Amino acid sequence: MNFFTQLANSTKVMMTFIGSDIPEVFIPKGRGAFLFSLFFNKKKNKDVIGKSFSSTLTKLGPSYIKLGQFLATRPDIIGLNAAKELSILQDEVPAFARKEAEKIISDEFGLSVKDLFIEFDNVVAAASIAQVHKAKIEHDGKEIHVAVKVLRPGIEDKFNRDFQVFYFISGLLERFNSSLKRLKFAESIETLEKSVDLEMDLRLEAAAISEMTDNLIDSDEFILPNVFWDKTSKKVLTTEWIDGISVGNKQALIDKGYDLGNIARIIIQSFLTQALRHGFFHADMHPGNLFINNDGKLVMVDFGIMGRLGNKEQNFLAEILWGLITRDYKRTAEVHFDAGYVSDKSRMDEFSQALRSIGEPLTGRNASQISMARVLAQLFDITEQFDMKTRPELLLLQKTMVVTEGVARSLDPNLNMWDISKPIVSDWMSNTLSPAEKFKDTMNSVSGLGNMISQIPNIIDKAEKTTTDIISILDRTAENKNKRDFKRYK
Repeated sequence: MNFFTQLANSTKVMMTFIGSDIPEVFIPKGRGAFLFSLFFNKKKNKDVIGKSFSSTLTKLGPSYIKLGQFLATRPDIIGLNAAKELSILQDEVPAFARKEAEKIISDEFGLSVKDLFIEFDNVVAAASIAQVHKAKIEHDGKEIHVAVKVLRPGIEDKFNRDFQVFYFISGLLERFNSSLKRLKFAESIETLEKSVDLEMDLRLEAAAISEMTDNLIDSDEFILPNVFWDKTSKKVLTTEWIDGISVGNKQALIDKGYDLGNIARIIIQSFLTQALRHGFFHADMHPGNLFINNDGKLVMVDFGIMGRLGNKEQNFLAEILWGLITRDYKRTAEVHFDAGYVSDKSRMDEFSQALRSIGEPLTGRNASQISMARVLAQLFDITEQFDMKTRPELLLLQKTMVVTEGVARSLDPNLNMWDISKPIVSDWMSNTLSPAEKFKDTMNSVSGLGNMISQIPNIIDKAEKTTTDIISILDRTAENKNKRDFKRYK
């Protein structure tokens, strides 16, 4: 797509928003601000947004609905109320013809649908990228029901065209608004594109199910559907059909005699296990994707949107949660600075004080008394005050945590998220804490080391850079301990 085509398409899209309420962050600063204000409404408070904005995104089609849903994960950009408004955007579009689905399946496998399936029913759910049919196959001598997900025809070209417009507009907005540049808005569009690309290759969704199944194989409280790889391709995904009750159907769960508080606990601990222990989590845990099967186990479906954390992010998450649980705000602040998320120009003691202002109101309260939205609002205010760097993967994690906590709270209003989280976080901290952090903890527990303790943060920084540094530091430490006869601390 050449520049003039991009300009024409982008202008057409921007004209669609004339008269809509636009979050202030999207309004240019300085040059162009007056001209922009002649055509677009804006809300001075970024936490306020008219429904007309989400309505306009819906009118523009599936790609823009995806954009709106993605912006819902960025309350640091558009504000919490705006994010809440966008989070209810429905990714629902009319189903495409069954004959088209059958043709795609036949083209993918070189066989007719009748040769692949004993039965192939009409669509049961349709979304912007794919739709799902219920079918029946023969497996291990038995007839079983399966869910067959089929990619929407021509969807790749449609999304590619729209993303060119997204890049053009985001680049333009960043040029006239430094706040969007600090928040890496254009980079976020790239993250969204990568996510959508993954969703449009159903083999990758199958692989995500397989990986998470391996990760959770030791659990007896939650399960995933099996993948039938011989009937799975880039455009077709076939998985086990699992009957169950949606966790959103509270009355049906009660009628079945399930313990709602226990289900809430399983949901929270399942998510934390995914994120902390394995660094790979289901990032779309709304009630429509969570079921309780006939054995009372939690079943997760639809793995199109997944989140992944590296070791650094896992450590960061665990330390944050542990800091809030144990009220160790100084350590939590140190983790932020050590990870490089906070500007060197900021003071650690002031950041620790800001964290305390968030954590203390949570102490001793149950979920019904804690507004997670308020907690996140304060965290995002801190990002501005301390010029913190935005990490898209952590924002996706935070958004998923809010959704997951909301689902759990709907089942058990008195749920205490911190008490439920503590066993998972504690287990991770004790088993996975980095050697450098363990070294730091050990040194802090030894009295009389005085000056050496004050130097530990610098030692840790150096130790994490190279293995050679670690060995050298440990050797010097051992010598000092021998000289000072601290054998009793071994």
